[in-house]
Amino acid sequence: MPWFPPSALPSYDALRMTLERHELITPIERALVIFSHPDDAEFGAAATIAWLTRSGTRVDYVVTTDGGKGTDDPAVTPAQLSSTRRAEQRAAADVLGVREIVHLDYADGYLMPSLELRRDITRQIRRFRPELVIAQNPQRRMDHNPFIGHPDHLATGEATLASVYPAARDRLNFPELIGEGLEPWKVRQVLLTGVEQPNLWIDVADTFELGLEAIRRHASQVGDERVFARVRERAQLAGEPQGIGLAQAFLSITLE
Repeated sequence: MPWFPPSALPSYDALRMTLERHELITPIERALVIFSHPDDAEFGAAATIAWLTRSGTRVDYVVTTDGGKGTDDPAVTPAQLSSTRRAEQRAAADVLGVREIVHLDYADGYLMPSLELRRDITRQIRRFRPELVIAQNPQRRMDHNPFIGHPDHLATGEATLASVYPAARDRLNFPELIGEGLEPWKVRQVLLTGVEQPNLWIDVADTFELGLEAIRRHASQVGDERVFARVRERAQLAGEPQGIGLAQAFLSITLE
């Protein structure tokens, strides 16, 4: 392996400059948001989801796990918590104007990016036929972010990207889906949440408060009002360098 002196390597700032800035594709008739737990979509993209539905886009959800582990209360069983969080997810989705929610009900905390999960996500992509997919970052962040990436988030992100390409678009991947009447579908754009280096920023000033209202619907998970201040601060930090008051930032991948 050749060795290069540090002076010959591109700087971090130079690498950032090579990341082309993206915009949302148009038109977007349908968007599919794929995430691990009830509340992940809202914490990652609630204001953007509200912006899409207000713009006339149909938005649907796929939740990969049953959400049965997110509590410290020893009196609550996984089945009870899963039922509670499912209801909270429907309430939050109603605030944002989301249509259908598909619960795959894999066990919370134990998710792996298996072929079974990839097939199940591919099935929903082919069924809903979205131009846009919003998904979780499949890479563990090492930029001093205070939150360690949840393994379910990483697994869902990895399986979703593998479903978008090549599984959903190629006929010979999961041929049993053809037998279900689900023809191949090509997603045009993917937005990843929680990334280190975003390349697309959405102005969410008009829908930010609606996004906070959706997060409030996840009462079993939001016990500290300071969480809303952190969500606002994150939107301000994302928007300020772009000259936007409040923004949500994503890594955009276009497949056109």
